[in-house]
Amino acid sequence: MRKILLLCGLTVFAAATVQAGEVKVEWQQPEKFTDIRPANDSRKAYRERVLRKFDGIFQDLAAKLPEGYQWQVTVTDIDLAGDIDYFASGSGQALRIIKDIHSPAIKFSYVLRDKYGEEVTSGEEKLRDMGFMQSLGLVNNSDEFRYEQKMLQSWFKQELEPKVEQYAQSLPKVSGPTP
Repeated sequence: MRKILLLCGLTVFAAATVQAGEVKVEWQQPEKFTDIRPANDSRKAYRERVLRKFDGIFQDLAAKLPEGYQWQVTVTDIDLAGDIDYFASGSGQALRIIKDIHSPAIKFSYVLRDKYGEEVTSGEEKLRDMGFMQSLGLVNNSDEFRYEQKMLQSWFKQELEPKVEQYAQSLPKVSGPTP
């Protein structure tokens, strides 16, 4: 019985990993990005935290790509939602204040390759979500970079996924042996 359960568990795990592309994110001079300013952390520590979080966002998106796909992303600028206000708290503590006039933005270039190394698509993107406060369905989400995450998820779903699907449909159909 244990062997059957183990086999079932491995089968479920294998099925869950069938669709899993990989991403490599390169950060081009993040110290010069438009806005990765901390409220109260050191600049370096905050920048490293932001880059780790964005690495995770790109990893989550890459997991939706077909197995073996390689996605190379070079981020050239980030402008986080909101702005730092050094007087808002009245206590000398700086706060990041989120207002719709300070929309999130990101600039990056990318190349997506299939499991054989063939280029599926590439491009340069300059994303800015001017309606980020009205379009977000994550009211209770306390994730620090939820606006930027939502912007990247929307781009991925609207732009990259259709290109991957179109590419897959353009490939010649391989017919196997007939039973």
